[in-house]
Amino acid sequence: MFDFGFTELIAIGVVALIVIGPERLPKVARTAGHLYGRMQRYVSSVKSDISQEIQLDEMRRVGQDFKASVESAVSGIEQQATAVDDYLRDEADSVTNVVSAMAETESERPVTEPAMKLTEAEQTPQQSLPLDEPDQNAATPTPSAVVETARGESAGKST
Repeated sequence: MFDFGFTELIAIGVVALIVIGPERLPKVARTAGHLYGRMQRYVSSVKSDISQEIQLDEMRRVGQDFKASVESAVSGIEQQATAVDDYLRDEADSVTNVVSAMAETESERPVTEPAMKLTEAEQTPQQSLPLDEPDQNAATPTPSAVVETARGESAGKST
């Protein structure tokens, strides 16, 4: 903080000894040390408060940026959802128009009644699966005689 050399400190000590005197010099030095310690603690607390405020300000800024990005994403999604909703409504209207046009061409007969009759007539019972037959995909066990024969042949060749 201050740039004091050793010679400056000795000069200050000699002047203090002459001015204050040898009896009161230890008490004054102790008081000066306490004041210097208090000053250092105050400076460090001010520094930490300033750094905390800076960090808090940065966090607020990051929070605001994040909030703005989320809001822009939400507005984009809402716009896309509105476009999809409008498209689906238009498609539903066009299907309704086609169905009503078909009903008019078929002599005012509703379209759903013949379709329901056709689906009821076309229904057939479900086919049952044969569950009693063995599984065709299962691995077949190898006969042990073939394995023993192969072992016997390889043993005879090695001797």
